[in-house]
Amino acid sequence: MATLRQLEYLVAIVDEGSFTRAAESLNVTQPGLSHQFQALEREVGGPLLERLPRGVRLTPAGRSMLPHARAALAEAGRATVSARRAAGVSTGELHLAALYSVSSGVLPTVLGQWRRRHPGVRIRLFEHRRGDEMAQAMAAGQADVAVGPLPDDWEGTARHIGTEEFLVVTHVDDPVASADRAPDVRLADLAEREWVHFTPDSGLSDILDRACATAGFRPRIAVRTEQAASAIEYAAAGLGPTLVPANTIPPHFGGAFLRPDPPLLRQLTGYTRTSPDPVTSSFLEALGDHAPLMPAHVARRLRGTGRRARRPPRSAE
Repeated sequence: MATLRQLEYLVAIVDEGSFTRAAESLNVTQPGLSHQFQALEREVGGPLLERLPRGVRLTPAGRSMLPHARAALAEAGRATVSARRAAGVSTGELHLAALYSVSSGVLPTVLGQWRRRHPGVRIRLFEHRRGDEMAQAMAAGQADVAVGPLPDDWEGTARHIGTEEFLVVTHVDDPVASADRAPDVRLADLAEREWVHFTPDSGLSDILDRACATAGFRPRIAVRTEQAASAIEYAAAGLGPTLVPANTIPPHFGGAFLRPDPPLLRQLTGYTRTSPDPVTSSFLEALGDHAPLMPAHVARRLRGTGRRARRPPRSAE
């Protein structure tokens, strides 16, 4: 049976691209590393790597084994942390995976509250563009908990956080955001506009495309960006409307935002591969208690006539 050390050597060789650099990164001798790796190949009954003049390449057997090796190493690390926590040790790391928009919109508030209760626990954050990408990373053992939409047929533990709402963000003087209009907008009314869109590998790009397709059109693109925060600023600057989670809109925002009609919602969960230990459970509780799915400053402007930011008076010249 393969040992954790042998799996660590496999991962290091692949990540470093050579036996020499892997040995250096692990602070072991190259002959010792090669000996252990050859023992691993004998155990599995065939080569895991193809030695090339410059670097290495995984064989089919190696490609099959690598994600399991990463998962085993991650699980071993978490087992150590869990044992320390169970023994009353309040230090260690919480490995956390999140979508980019969740990382900027939800996590700062939650982590601020949670860290006050666990000041000795470090946080390692893994950010992902798409939910399916994050689910694959979680299945491979990347993190203790992930925050985002729950993957289909997820077999681990999941805690429902709540529903976040997407809003259309645009320039303060956009006619669709005039004070005499309702605080919502039909996306079909924006079919002829150019949009602040997202890069194709972003999950937000899929959400915007699907929403527009449901409204009967394909969005024309003024500019693409990867981050919700950048899209908000470009929309406020007048490049076109965009569609973002309400919790990514900052306080004192100078643009305008409206609810799509019909509403566009997304369910968020915190999910794990295995039963959460006490520290992970505490973080899941903090998510449920403190996640700002609809921030107060956004809700106030949607309730009143303040969908548009008021311009400051011009200074005398």
